[in-house]
Amino acid sequence: MMKRVWRVSEFRICRKITVSSLNTLSTITKPAVPNQFIREHVTQTPHSNGSQTVLPDIISLFSDKWGYNTAETISKEILREKVSKLKDEVVDQKDDPEKLEKALDEKGVSLFRRYPDGSAVVELLTQLKPFPYLAMEVLSWRRKQLDYAAPMTVEEYAKGIVIAGRLKNVDLAVELFKEASDKQLKATPLFNALMSVYTYNGLVMRCQSLFHELKMETKCTPSIVTYNILISAFGRLMLVDHMEATLREIKELNLTPTIHTYKGLIAGYITAWMWEEMEKTYRIMKAGPVKPDIDIHLLMLRGYAHSGKLEKMEEMYEMVRDHVDHKETPLIRAMICAYCRSSHVARVEKVENLLRLIPEHEYRPWLNVLLICLYATEDLLERMENSINEAFENKAYVTTVGVMKCIISSYFRHNAVDKLADFVRRAEHAGWKVCRSLYHCKMVMYASQMRISEMERVLDEMDRVNMHLSKKTFWILYTAYQRWGQRSKLEQVIGMMCKHGYKVPLDACNS
Repeated sequence: MMKRVWRVSEFRICRKITVSSLNTLSTITKPAVPNQFIREHVTQTPHSNGSQTVLPDIISLFSDKWGYNTAETISKEILREKVSKLKDEVVDQKDDPEKLEKALDEKGVSLFRRYPDGSAVVELLTQLKPFPYLAMEVLSWRRKQLDYAAPMTVEEYAKGIVIAGRLKNVDLAVELFKEASDKQLKATPLFNALMSVYTYNGLVMRCQSLFHELKMETKCTPSIVTYNILISAFGRLMLVDHMEATLREIKELNLTPTIHTYKGLIAGYITAWMWEEMEKTYRIMKAGPVKPDIDIHLLMLRGYAHSGKLEKMEEMYEMVRDHVDHKETPLIRAMICAYCRSSHVARVEKVENLLRLIPEHEYRPWLNVLLICLYATEDLLERMENSINEAFENKAYVTTVGVMKCIISSYFRHNAVDKLADFVRRAEHAGWKVCRSLYHCKMVMYASQMRISEMERVLDEMDRVNMHLSKKTFWILYTAYQRWGQRSKLEQVIGMMCKHGYKVPLDACNS
């Protein structure tokens, strides 16, 4: 009878364990009674059926699977859901400041006060990441309306500093940092946040200065996150010596490098084009406790593309292909560049396979020009002209002589003077870089086909674009007239060559 009463009372107690009661578990750091104590004393309760689950086994299940981590996860999920509803209302009122403030007053105050640690505000700012200006409006409201009753926390200030940095409002980020410092809230996360702002906005010297200030603090010290930010800052400016010195300091302090430590190192080596060090760091990761993740693999793919190591690039691409094909258009363009610069026998096929993965709205003029040069070099005239037409349609400009010479060389090898003439006309109209080689090539090709009058009209075209006649121009005329027996015009050219001080061919003197 006593056993039955005990089991009934146990059942009633267990029924009281609900999701809402689990929320309180997130504040518990350890059980009030050690499990070992429970096992020693509760197991003395007799039971008649060995197959029945006794209380110690139930407690072990809760302590192993429904412990702190599970309770914390449930608590965070509940918080996300509550904040998500508020976020939707805030976004709906983003264009009306008065309605926005009203929504925060009516729905935000009660919610935020239930989380005095600032986690609700931080979660709202996180969910408003796609709307950074709106997030700053919320933070401004938080600073003015709630701070007197529920003081802002370090985490809230740190989040606000980061958002201000993303908006490139460094002054606001500094203001928030000073405001928190005046409230005696100086902590490592605040320094980390402002250092990341300086790094993001290219203010590396200020980042380094703030780091030294943190090292002088007595209440807080640099963390591995701090050093990761510093490595990233130095890497962006190719200050490899400083970056590696920071890594040595991490080791001297016995701090454990994280995935972000290696990410900053590899990114820095890629920026500095130090391919051997990049690969060495990657090998260290593969052999160590911190294994490469997809972000590291994407960095390595970029590094191999920039360095022209096609075989390793292709191996890395196969590892992250599904992700790259759908989400990493810049990396696809980087691989296209690698193939265009290479002498790979199947580079055109490789490039065109990658081009199919790029959405139409992701057009880039420089990539268009790269394709023009690729097709021109491979003597794929039709594809080259298609790329040229695309460039004209998108109002892209070619500003280098090298690209123009690459184009006219392809026309010359195909003996397509009429197509060349049409291209030159369109290039002049579109404002592309024109050079003397364009017109000389036309003259040579017209002369080879005995189209003398059209060759001579090219001289007028050169005059129209203020391009004077050079020694090479006269030589082209001389060769054409001599080849086709234009004696009188040949003599005129010889006279003009003498007038300009150019040497006259010996055979002309003998004749």
